[in-house]
Amino acid sequence: MNTVEQHNWWYRQLFTNWKRFEVTYVAILIALQVGVYAIAPDSLVGMVSGVAGVICLIYGMKGRKISFIFGFIQCVAMTYVAWISHAYGAFAMGIIYVISQPIGWVMWGQDEAIHSLKKSTRNLVFLGSLVAWAIGCVVLISLHSQLPYFDSINLVISLIAQVLYITKYKENWSLWIFVNAVNLIYWGTLSVQFLSGATNVGTLGANLSQVALQVALLFNAVYANKVWASGEADHEGGAE
Repeated sequence: MNTVEQHNWWYRQLFTNWKRFEVTYVAILIALQVGVYAIAPDSLVGMVSGVAGVICLIYGMKGRKISFIFGFIQCVAMTYVAWISHAYGAFAMGIIYVISQPIGWVMWGQDEAIHSLKKSTRNLVFLGSLVAWAIGCVVLISLHSQLPYFDSINLVISLIAQVLYITKYKENWSLWIFVNAVNLIYWGTLSVQFLSGATNVGTLGANLSQVALQVALLFNAVYANKVWASGEADHEGGAE
């Protein structure tokens, strides 16, 4: 692409076809991240992870390739937060997320269409997710991970959801709804444990930033599930 075409592509990706509702809710979700940092300003990295994560998933909901740029920033920051919190499943997935961002960038540039799994394949994916979760629990318990039953979801089910996401299968959002709901409980529990003195692993600000992020991601996943199912994300923002 020449300079003018590049400028037009970036403009379409960033600014076109926004609904008033979407602009309002992304502003609220980003404000939530900044508000958490103001309450517990001990983790700038956690706040960066939260803000970048919100922006990444908003653009992902709209089916826009630029989401992977913000996703890379969010994943690097989230991986650090998971490491200092001894959330080893989330840490392992963070590394995979970082690697998957450039892969997703390339794949979304090759195919703009949104796909759907056959019913039989969908059932196999969900059954396989359950089996993988159980195996992940055993591994994480042996590594003394915090809350291994929850952390295993970060390690295995998130991986399946991410593969479906970068290959543009709309079923990814169903898995993300589950993952984000469980992660909300997971990071909320770690925050309560930190406040009660039950653990001194990680920081309160980092944990709270992830709580706020999971609230944002859960809301976005529910909305994105509707958008992708309706086909609205197929042609927003233009192709490269």
